[in-house]
Amino acid sequence: MDKNDQLFMQLLFIFHQSGMQALGKIKNPMTDKIERNLEQAGNAIEMLDMLLVKTKGNISPELDKMMTGFLTDLRLNFVDESSKN
Repeated sequence: MDKNDQLFMQLLFIFHQSGMQALGKIKNPMTDKIERNLEQAGNAIEMLDMLLVKTKGNISPELDKMMTGFLTDLRLNFVDESSKN
């Protein structure tokens, strides 16, 4: 895996972690508390979705699979958290 693929993978991980944090699934490292912000979580999902569309056919199958998995994970958790309102 080349350096750009590694950096892209890190970017995907950042958006996934941001989304999971906003869904209240992991602690905010700044406050050490579980916080929930569905709007912020939705933004993380939209950013990953945009990256999926914009990079279609330009990234390796492994990166595409990783991004799709992160999106699926975030979307399922978003539905779960949204139903708690």
